[in-house]
Amino acid sequence: MSSKRDYYEVLGVDRRASADEIKKQYRKLALKFHPDRNNTADAAEHFKEISEAYAVLSDGAKRGLYDQHGHAGVSGQYSTEDIFSGARGTFDEMFGGAGNFESIFEQLLGGGRGRGGRGFGAWQGRDLLYETSVTLEEVLHGKQLDIELNKIMACEECRGSGCHPGTGRKVCGSCSGRGQISKARRMGGFGSFVTTMPCSQCNARGWEAERPCDECKGKGSRRGRKRIAFRVPPGVVDGDYTIEGEGDEVPEGRNGNLIIRVRVRQHDTFSRDGRDIHMTIPISMVDLALGCVVDVPTLDGKQTIKISPGTQPEYIKLRGKGVPHIHQRGKGSMYVHLVAQIPKKLSKTQKRLLEEFKRSDG
Repeated sequence: MSSKRDYYEVLGVDRRASADEIKKQYRKLALKFHPDRNNTADAAEHFKEISEAYAVLSDGAKRGLYDQHGHAGVSGQYSTEDIFSGARGTFDEMFGGAGNFESIFEQLLGGGRGRGGRGFGAWQGRDLLYETSVTLEEVLHGKQLDIELNKIMACEECRGSGCHPGTGRKVCGSCSGRGQISKARRMGGFGSFVTTMPCSQCNARGWEAERPCDECKGKGSRRGRKRIAFRVPPGVVDGDYTIEGEGDEVPEGRNGNLIIRVRVRQHDTFSRDGRDIHMTIPISMVDLALGCVVDVPTLDGKQTIKISPGTQPEYIKLRGKGVPHIHQRGKGSMYVHLVAQIPKKLSKTQKRLLEEFKRSDG
């Protein structure tokens, strides 16, 4: 479970706060903790925290995921860059210019998202989400998935270098290899404010190809299709399962992840409670009294059970007929709940026999 503070608590707003209330509170806190205006040791960390909270709560889709699933719902759907980008518009409105946001973003996340620590290039690829559902029978046995992804992959022609085979790189003449360009500007009462922007000439990499690769046009990557095999394990529960490095690829950077979101479908016959499953069968009061043999369905076929004479309408426990635990050996049990069927109408003969039974039992 995430150790992050609740986003509403971070901003100091009610969970029912309107978008305007959230924006107003963020502006107040952002001005207070902006690292260029606040020299305390924890100002930058506070600024990062409130910006992340605002980025999520100011976006309807992200806020909905957060309200329903907490931090896990947002981080499973969006990359860190996607989350923070939500605060960009308000930040630019307050402090002027997209470069300011990029500059502070770089400082907050540890200096440099570019390859080799330069500039603002995409140091991590985008996470990809694949959603699937499984039946309760597939929870018992597991399920093999063959996933075809449409994703960004390293260019096979240049092996991710961006350079035509046999050629190399040169230092970017626009940013002198820094990957970014800084400009000083005055911001009224704030004094001089340095705007740092990614270099558009080299895409913040600090270098250019002597001759760009013909296949990827010097990017080092291109969109393509890739098949991924993933086995849904027996005992799976609703949740997200991560395959590291199988999201969008970033040459000389860190690939994104593939998130497999699994949901277990409801069953027409069985209900699940952890490793145990439950089902209900109707049975006549006569069979309960006299005893009988019945066939009941299980997740792996029918099983014959014996109902002893005088059985009460409770349940019969079948050990090992449940589902496995995803991290443990063995299976749970299956509980067959017996529901006595009481006839609504009786024939004269049936009524006479029951009355005779009642008198004899008394």
